[in-house]
Amino acid sequence: MNPDLDRLHAYPFQKLAALFAGTTPPAELSDIKLSIGEPKHPAPQFVREALIGALDGLGSYPLTKGSAALRGAIADWCTRRFQLDGIDVEREILPVTGTREALFAFAQAVVDRWPNPVVAMPNPFYQIYEGAAVLAGADPYFLSTTAEHAFQPDFDAVPAEVWDRCQLLYLCSPGNPTGAVLTTETLRKVIELADRHDFVIASDECYSELYPVDAEPPVGILQVCAEMGRNNYRRCVAFHSLSKRSNLPGMRSGFVAGDAGILERFLLYRTYHGCAMAPPHQVASIAAWRDEAHVAENRALYQAKFDAVLEILDDVMDVQRPQAGFYLWARTPNPEAPDSDTAFARGLYDAAHVTVLPGSYLSREVDGVNPGAGYVRMALVAPLAECTEAAKRIRAYIESL
Repeated sequence: MNPDLDRLHAYPFQKLAALFAGTTPPAELSDIKLSIGEPKHPAPQFVREALIGALDGLGSYPLTKGSAALRGAIADWCTRRFQLDGIDVEREILPVTGTREALFAFAQAVVDRWPNPVVAMPNPFYQIYEGAAVLAGADPYFLSTTAEHAFQPDFDAVPAEVWDRCQLLYLCSPGNPTGAVLTTETLRKVIELADRHDFVIASDECYSELYPVDAEPPVGILQVCAEMGRNNYRRCVAFHSLSKRSNLPGMRSGFVAGDAGILERFLLYRTYHGCAMAPPHQVASIAAWRDEAHVAENRALYQAKFDAVLEILDDVMDVQRPQAGFYLWARTPNPEAPDSDTAFARGLYDAAHVTVLPGSYLSREVDGVNPGAGYVRMALVAPLAECTEAAKRIRAYIESL
């Protein structure tokens, strides 16, 4: 067996199940899960209809690079959303079966495992980045995102010798779990670092469409490239998904876009990997990428939940509205106490039948400090009434401590 499998950490939800062993939450209270970032808003009806209408496509093998129609719809969306001068539908766009699969596979295609490689990533982070790095034969390097730096990585603190070993940098903006959005200035700096030290940037932008109703949309890596005159998107690849944007997590539909030379090699990898998107899903994806009305409705639903939950928790918990995304990154009571996030999560579940995810499960210790310790992640994906009920139970639990 691949010995690198032994380097993988238990997935956060495995740890959560172990944490809850022996608890007995009140049976009279419904189970409310704020732990998993799985959208629960209804899938758009017009996407459902497009999917059903395309079922005859099940009789054909799909192309790994997807249909020209799908790539065209994605190109149109990218151009509108990120004010691009243009993007090559043949060479700079590649549909993928969900960005989780693509983010993992990307490292396997990019990393040259022989020169002692490093894959850098934010910390806390989406666990796929670490697993992808390890199984590509690289050493993960964790860039802690703390309140002192507005939950953004301190790129200036990374030693030059680490950048020299770095082959791939994962970015996540808007961030999971913090909701922080990288600025244009920061993305310019990262691109300049990539040029100086010769590494690839994989920008995970899956939460980019879930921003406050009256706010400016988060900037994307390809948008910054265009502003810099880098219309070849050199060393930069962006990852996008319909899971959060369009409430379609089960359809497993997304895309990567950017540097044509990188995507050419990634397409070669994926051709052998066997991960082409089913034809009916491609047709349904075209419908989703070409419509913005349902996305605006989605944003309004999340904003209503943030308004309600924050009003309930504001004076009992250290928690702020994120810049984007659907997570609350909340400080636990007495956050400096050892294991405060795990104790809070277990106690809340045992007393109130509400599940939140300890922040330390999403982070790794760096220089003796786990940047996720003392926080919990709460995903406001359930319906408004359920999120409001959960907030009331959380408040009552905190007041009981």
